[in-house]
Parts: sequence; structure tokens; C-alpha cells
Amino acid sequence: MTSVAGTVPADPPLNCNLCPRLVSLRNDLNTAYPDWFNAPVPSFASADPPELLIVGLAPGLKGANRTGRPFTGDYAGDLLYETMLEFGFASGQYNADPGDGLTLHGAMITNAVRCLPPENKPTGPEIRTCRPFLLSTLEQNASVRTVLALGRIAHDTFLSTLSLRRASYPFAHGASFDLGVRNLQLFDSYHCSRYNTNTGRLTPEMFKSVFADIRRYLDSQKL
Repeated sequence: MTSVAGTVPADPPLNCNLCPRLVSLRNDLNTAYPDWFNAPVPSFASADPPELLIVGLAPGLKGANRTGRPFTGDYAGDLLYETMLEFGFASGQYNADPGDGLTLHGAMITNAVRCLPPENKPTGPEIRTCRPFLLSTLEQNASVRTVLALGRIAHDTFLSTLSLRRASYPFAHGASFDLGVRNLQLFDSYHCSRYNTNTGRLTPEMFKSVFADIRRYLDSQKL
């Protein structure tokens, strides 16, 4: 995505140096794995105006940090894209590769933190530093009507990005909130990580139920 003159771009530059700890890790990985993406991962969007914005936490080491496309190359992407295909938010075939030809429809995927954090755990300052990019992503996509937060951190940072009180919108899997700003409806899900699915915290059925709620909501807005 391109930026409007004088505004924060929707995606940080590939050489973004705002977070020293993340830059250091990126440099180490560039040395160890020079053929990996190893840069801030840009959002993945449909060609048509997106109605759904999916917000994850951060790129995975061997997922988006390696491939350069959100949720591509790790287990979380397997469940996410399978579900998006089922509910009409994507078409084609997901082969865990940016060149697989998968296409999104009315949807966009991004992360609260665009760079890989050590141990998949961004710090508070790193999350805050990346919020302007999330806000710009939202501002440059006025068609977005629904937001799916994958996990509590994504939920909390999205609320903070809009200067909303977190206590007014408590995170819970399957929860939905009318945010009262920008005509946005927020939906929550546990993150579709391998850990959550292996432990039974999140089942494919639970995940698909949230997408069913989103689809029903969007369809109701068109009546």
C-alpha cells in the first residue's frame, strides 16, 4: 500500500528501524537465512474493498517472517485460510506459499506488530510503536465494517489504536462489540495457533463459528 503525503504509511518500510530489538533479530536472521523475507510483513488484502480486517499479533518465525505474507507457512495459516475459503473470504488454493495464487475477497489480513519478535512476544513499547501503521491501515480502508481480533493482545491494541477503553470491551472468544466509531463491529477469537488447537482451547468448530457470525453480520448490513 502507498501512503498519502504527510501521513503514516499503512505498511512500514522494509528497512524500518523503529524497534531496536526487532531490528537486531531481523539482522541476525538475514545472516542465518538470507533467502527468507526477514522484514516488516505487509498486509495481505483483496483487490476489492475489504469489509473484514483480520488482526493477528505478529509474524511467525517460519511463517510470515519467512514467506512475507501474513499467516503463510505455519499452522495458524492452515486453519485461518481453510476457514476463509469456506466462508467466501478467499478463493483458490492455499499451499503455504505466497505464490500459491490464493486470492482474498472482501477481506484483509494484518498484524498488530509487523516484525517478528523474539519468542513471539512483542514488548509493550514495540506494540505501541507499531500502532500508527495499524491506524493508517484502517484509515486507508474505509470500507472495513468488521474487525476480527485473533487473541487478547490484538484485541487490546486495536482498541487502544482507536483510543477506546479496554474495560468497556472485555476480550472473550466469540464476543462481538459495536465500537460506536467508524461504523465498526469487533469480533474476538482465540488465536488460531498450533498451541491453542493442540490444547483444545480453540477447536476448528469454535473458530468457524466466529466466521459464521461475521458472515451473518455482514449479510445483515446489506438487507
